[in-house]
Amino acid sequence: MVKNFVLDTNVLIHEPASIFSFADNVVVLPIVVIEELDNLKRMHDERGKAARQASRYIDELRGKGNLTEGVKMENGGFLKVIMDEEMSLPPTFRPKPDNQILSTAVALNKREGNVIFISKDINMRIKAQVLGLKVADYEKSKVDFSRLYTGWREVEVSEEQINKFYSDGSLDIPGDFFENEFLVLKNNSNKQSALARIRKAKAMKLINPKAVLWGIKPLNVQQNFAIECLLDDRIKLATFMGIAGTGKTLLALAGGLSKVFDEQVYKKLLVSRPVVPLGRDIGYLPGSKEEKLEPWMAAVYDNLEFLMGASGKEPPEGADMESQIDWLFSTGKFEIEALTYIRGRSIPRQFIIVDEAQNLTPHEIKTIVSRAGEETKIILTGDPYQIDNPYLDASSNGLAYTIEKFKGQKVFAAITFVKTERSPLARLAAELL
Repeated sequence: MVKNFVLDTNVLIHEPASIFSFADNVVVLPIVVIEELDNLKRMHDERGKAARQASRYIDELRGKGNLTEGVKMENGGFLKVIMDEEMSLPPTFRPKPDNQILSTAVALNKREGNVIFISKDINMRIKAQVLGLKVADYEKSKVDFSRLYTGWREVEVSEEQINKFYSDGSLDIPGDFFENEFLVLKNNSNKQSALARIRKAKAMKLINPKAVLWGIKPLNVQQNFAIECLLDDRIKLATFMGIAGTGKTLLALAGGLSKVFDEQVYKKLLVSRPVVPLGRDIGYLPGSKEEKLEPWMAAVYDNLEFLMGASGKEPPEGADMESQIDWLFSTGKFEIEALTYIRGRSIPRQFIIVDEAQNLTPHEIKTIVSRAGEETKIILTGDPYQIDNPYLDASSNGLAYTIEKFKGQKVFAAITFVKTERSPLARLAAELL
């Protein structure tokens, strides 16, 4: 039986191509959704971009037929845009866009039946179900967070195996492992252990087991693995995921500074964070780009101060901390950028760090990673337990989606950090709060 999928506006903002995800069924857009897309298209952020793209998809179908009657799509389904002038809801529902969308869905269900309301908004799903509708989240981009690839695991080995690993530098180990997956080889009988990385189906010794990045030494095995990711130029995309204080951003910055300023492998270090969660585009704030971004980049500046102090590096013009950071920018090799303005660029031979990537949708992550030019490396960092985007959760955010889709690729590595190293207080807060 053909189903009628009524989409909320936030589904199109989350994934503009979502109208093509319901093959052999009818996708219904209330006219209020088109109106909301029209209002959002003027925004100079990812929401505005998504609204414009969704409108383009709808307009392409409009050119093939009558949207009010239904236009057939290549997947065998139909797209309809419908309008109900009268509210079909109880008087307690105020006449606002969200409720008008629900009203259209309720009216359609009374006329044709078999309506499923799709929304990323929890409260909209609750209200829809109370009104007698079948409801669902848009789950095409969702992953099973409880089983998400961590990028590393512990493996029990014999004393003979671990001795062979130390003598040969590699070990054939049975099991299903992913390329660039990290291992903690453990022999519980004599407490021996070793750190390894899967390369070409073998457990290999780390290339840089005791590396120090700009004065930063690894404090745990996950940080060791992260440094290995940062120093290996064959890894073009890496994700650092973990709770606050685990060293994700600090290590990523240290790796970028080392690769750009010390080894000169990349010509520039580009750092960015989402600005949408605070609710305002940087264009509304006064000052230069750096001044506009300062509220969002405070954590980056804090880490830079720590790194400049830990590295012992001083610029020629002065030794105070502010002049050191100013010197970084004056070299032309360090840049901060709003994610809004990365799209449309081709970024070759750069070391890119996207912090707080858990606040990005899978579509936004795709936009960023697809900007990577030749010899560019991208590090995505984030905490899946601190998501500010109201339509994302641990299973649907772009960081988790990227990990699930890229695992096993030769150019990709993932590290899930588990231990807070910021301070004893931060560690206790992470555990208790």
